[in-house]
Amino acid sequence: MARFVELRRHTDNDGDVLTPDGVAAALRLGTRLAGGYRVAVSTGAQRATQTVGCLLAALGQPVPDGVVVEPGLRSQREDRWRALYQEAGSGELEAMRSADPAFVSEEAAALGAALARVLGRLGDDDRALAVGHSPTNEAAVLGLTGRLVAPLAKGAGVLITEDQGSFGVEALDP
Repeated sequence: MARFVELRRHTDNDGDVLTPDGVAAALRLGTRLAGGYRVAVSTGAQRATQTVGCLLAALGQPVPDGVVVEPGLRSQREDRWRALYQEAGSGELEAMRSADPAFVSEEAAALGAALARVLGRLGDDDRALAVGHSPTNEAAVLGLTGRLVAPLAKGAGVLITEDQGSFGVEALDP
């Protein structure tokens, strides 16, 4: 049986707080979510937790295991990611990997392990909603599945399906 994680990027922010447009975007997005989540997950950053709250408020469905923080979905080296973006001249993970393969590999492994912990919270046919950041969401997908995904726009995401150790990755619009 399969398990599912809908991994999304937070909406528009100013520092670590959603802007009014970011709140409105998260509320609109929440009305279009698939729902049926067993658990919702934040990286612990205020902008991610605020996005989760807005999404779930608009969805209007219970989440039996509540909202939890998985701090491993947030890099402790955000400054290096920002610098690497400048060095690579792109938000594409492949470009960043070309600029600093060891860093991206190490981070992808750690972030992928955190994403695996989210999956580990789920039973058969359970779904989780997780909200994080870019490019670390993309690195987590790479670390878990071995697949590169395009940079996620604010509010956009991917649906990760795990079925007996095999992974599927599907893009989700904001």
